[in-house]
Amino acid sequence: MAIRKIRTIGDEILRKHCKPVKEITPRIIELVEDMFETMYEANGVGLAAPQVGVLKQIVVIDVDDGNQYVLINPEILETSGSQTGPEGCLSVPGKSGTVTRPNYVKVRAYDIEMKPFELEGEELLARAICHECDHLNGDLYVDKIEGELEDVSEAEEDMEVEE
Repeated sequence: MAIRKIRTIGDEILRKHCKPVKEITPRIIELVEDMFETMYEANGVGLAAPQVGVLKQIVVIDVDDGNQYVLINPEILETSGSQTGPEGCLSVPGKSGTVTRPNYVKVRAYDIEMKPFELEGEELLARAICHECDHLNGDLYVDKIEGELEDVSEAEEDMEVEE
């Protein structure tokens, strides 16, 4: 496993649409492992493959609920409610903005063995799923902020929800 370089805003790859994963290969397994390691090293709760320079529909999420989520080729099926709050992104370091997201999300995806499953999430998990799925379509949270993008100090950054 290795820590990969996180691409930051301004890098063209973050604005591109990702391709579906057709099969699980040793390289895909290694990518997923590296994505978790990279996300943990950066104190994030989610990471999408384009953030480490790979245009594949792969997302990893860990919102401290005792689960590590791997979403391959995720498709949001249903959303409801809303939540408005601060959001950050490992690809937009040192910044935070207020974003409104669904409070509930249902997503269909494949796991690391390419078995289909559905996942329902509320609150932080719902926010993380939406945020990371946006990355797969070349969308960044800065496109959705309400008000201004704000600077976050390092101490505050450790307290922020980083996706």
